Amino acid sequence: MFIVGPCTFFCILLTVLHNPLFNREWYSWHFPELVKIVNDNYKFAKLAQLIKNKSDLSESKLEALEEITGDAAQAQQIVDAARASMGTDISEIDMINIENFAKRVIDLADYRKKLHEYLISKMNNVAPNLSALIGEMVGARLISHAGSLTNLSKYPASTVQILGAEKALFRALKTKGNTPKYGLIYHSSFIGRAGAKNKGRISRFVANKCSIASRIDCFSEQPTTKFGEAMKEQVEERLEFYESGATPSKNADTMKKVLDGLKDAAGEDEPVSAGKKRKAEETPAKKAKKEKSEKEEKKEEKKEKKEKKEKKDKKDKKEKK
Repeated sequence: MFIVGPCTFFCILLTVLHNPLFNREWYSWHFPELVKIVNDNYKFAKLAQLIKNKSDLSESKLEALEEITGDAAQAQQIVDAARASMGTDISEIDMINIENFAKRVIDLADYRKKLHEYLISKMNNVAPNLSALIGEMVGARLISHAGSLTNLSKYPASTVQILGAEKALFRALKTKGNTPKYGLIYHSSFIGRAGAKNKGRISRFVANKCSIASRIDCFSEQPTTKFGEAMKEQVEERLEFYESGATPSKNADTMKKVLDGLKDAAGEDEPVSAGKKRKAEETPAKKAKKEKSEKEEKKEEKKEKKEKKEKKDKKDKKEKK
């Protein structure tokens, strides 16, 4: 399975690139005002690589600054801040190291973007319904933790619910405390939107739908996102039910609706063509057997008719006498 490795590495890249100490701390000694203007780490690294020494920054670099920030006013603000900056001077060796580090951060960010795109495309091919239901990232983490999509599809909903919280579960069992309500599925938006009282209930419901979606993805021949989208609507309805009390649709009705929609989309040509194929595949020996059985059936029918006629004639003769 080509989802386990990229998902793990993608999580590591997330922690590296979202740590402000890696990107900002070093360059902020030289240009501390830049952190207040630009919050994004990727943009900050690109600006540090472009600006280098703040004393060399002039309005000739405004276009390049605007390309990175995407805002003309923000670009002008950076130029103005560089003129009145309170930061210390920086040596050439330190600046070379900052440039190299900024380049590495930018390369890692670009690689992370490509990896994210690859993960989305792979998840849409391997587990389209799970992706449509819970999102590519959370779905990939569940598959990664289970080991494969087949393993995940074999798990019951109760296991899927606490997948990723095994330590907390065994600690709770050992100390006879409260068991965890959710594991990796906590990162889905549904649980965050639910109230404090309903978090456990919605996590159980989401785990149930994830279990169904993973089984459909694993064992269905034609991949489709229709089931995942329908189950996502069911989760939304369940959230509304917890808030307002509006009755949600039944699972059987939802699944039937999706299946009917897929049948309508496919059309009724498939069963006819399958029948034609089977007829074409019949061997001459099978044809001879079929003809023989048909002839025997006809003979039996004739015999039955004769017997019925004879019985009728006998009855008529008796009545006449």
